[in-house]
Amino acid sequence: MGQPKTILVVDDNRDSRELVVKILRAKGYRLCEAVDGEEALAQVASERPDLILMDISLPRIDGYEVTRRLKSSRETASIPIIALTAHAMKGDREKAIAAGCEDYIAKPIDIREFPGRIAVFLRNGGDRDPGRP
Repeated sequence: MGQPKTILVVDDNRDSRELVVKILRAKGYRLCEAVDGEEALAQVASERPDLILMDISLPRIDGYEVTRRLKSSRETASIPIIALTAHAMKGDREKAIAAGCEDYIAKPIDIREFPGRIAVFLRNGGDRDPGRP
C-alpha cells in the first residue's frame, strides 16, 4: 500500500475544520489545514495535496478566488477542489462549480456520508461520482 492521500482543509471556523480533520484522519488520510485564502495557496504550494476541501467564506481571499487561481495554474489545475460551505442558497452550488470546484458539500456535513464522498474523489482522480447530480 502506498502513501496516504493528503487532503487540505481550508476553513476559518476552527470547530468545522477540526470536525472534518477528525473524521478524515480516522479514515487514514494525511491532513493539512489553512484558515484563510493566502494560507491555502501557500499550503498547496508546499504540500501538493491530492484533494482540497474549500470553504467559500474566507478572510483575505475568498474560496471562489482561491479556486480560480488554483485552476488557472498548470501546476495545480488537476487537484480536485470540493466546496465545503454553509452557503446553501439556490445558485450557490452552481457558483462554486463555475469557479472550478468539482463538487459541493453543504454544511453541516452528514458525518456518515461525508467520508464516502471524499473517497470517491480520491479513487477517481477527481472525477465526479456519476451517481451524484
